[in-house]
Amino acid sequence: MSENIFYDCIVVGGGPGGSTAAAFLAKKGKKVLILEKERWPRDKTCGDGISGKSIAILRELGLLETLDRADHGSTTGLTFSSPNGKALAIKFGGGENAIKKGYVCRRFVYDRLLWQNAQKCGADAIEGAAVGGVVREGGKICGVSARMADGSEAEYRGKMVIGADGVASAIAREVRGAEVDPQHTCLACRAYYSGVRGMDGTIEIHFVKSIMPGYFWIFPLENGLANVGVGMMMSDVKAHGISLQHEMEEIIGKHPFFAERFAGAKALSPVKAWSLPFGSKKRKVHTDNVLLVGDAAGLVDPFSGEGIGNAMLSGKLAAEAACEALDANDTGEGFLSRYPERLWAAIWNELTTSYTMQKLGRREWLLNFVINKANSSERARDAITGTITSEKAKAEYRSPLFYLKLLLS
Repeated sequence: MSENIFYDCIVVGGGPGGSTAAAFLAKKGKKVLILEKERWPRDKTCGDGISGKSIAILRELGLLETLDRADHGSTTGLTFSSPNGKALAIKFGGGENAIKKGYVCRRFVYDRLLWQNAQKCGADAIEGAAVGGVVREGGKICGVSARMADGSEAEYRGKMVIGADGVASAIAREVRGAEVDPQHTCLACRAYYSGVRGMDGTIEIHFVKSIMPGYFWIFPLENGLANVGVGMMMSDVKAHGISLQHEMEEIIGKHPFFAERFAGAKALSPVKAWSLPFGSKKRKVHTDNVLLVGDAAGLVDPFSGEGIGNAMLSGKLAAEAACEALDANDTGEGFLSRYPERLWAAIWNELTTSYTMQKLGRREWLLNFVINKANSSERARDAITGTITSEKAKAEYRSPLFYLKLLLS
């Protein structure tokens, strides 16, 4: 393929948001190019959890059976533990719209699956193309410039650009500047392990006192492997001078509830760090000819830290808005404003609820109370389960009546 081809849309970034957008655009008959800076198979530092939101889009793309055949961990529920060491297990499957089965899939497997699907749908794709900036004509973005794997420079032109190039997005920098808000950004690190004892097929989130208000996680992968990590708000890390890697090593090696579980475990990868832009703040996600999706748009869930679901949903919504704009021959900022309108209508209530849950999770006594109560009362356990498996019930978490119910249960 030639860099001289003029595309309907250039998608920058081959992760879940970018590949989803490219697939939906190509299925609508648009001429699409997707650029990925790395070469496959490539890793992406992540917790690797695949949410119910992702599963719905995978099903729409006809990829759920493909994921089932790929290497992944199957999850049956969630386990939370409070700072005082009490644990609460929540099984999936309750309620009409509840998740029945969860997935944990390493990104070098999952992202490649989506990347290959975008090509099957008809998108052109180039790997090893690191986009560093945009091309402008008449003051408006009309393409991107990239450094190729062989060191050469290339330009690609199109009517539209979708920025799906992650937290350090070159496209987002052109839309809103290089902005990082420590109050709405999380820092995390993770490593892969084998031989962790006591894994039971649940996604484990542990509120450990030494890293409050962050948490420690153990996510089950295939063949007894585990994704293990810690996360904490950037503002708290900076304020207290915390080394997340050190805290993670201390929990694994010395914490009374985890040292035994990791006694015979083996680290299979180095500890890698990354940042997550929480969707607790509305960032600018569009301008003339440009839409942002996924981490480039800053859409990570503030409570769970999960970003793949909103990346894929935003990719789908961006593709829909881009198709409408291309069909109307109007890719200006005004016409494209339908994208943020639909995006925030779809996810803002959920994100604000998760932000409230995150802030409540900063209170050690409250975490102890909620999990202790749920362990001693079936009614309380049902209330907590609802906040995880039901979006309607989740919203009740913000209300003082929720805690009154717990007190009376």
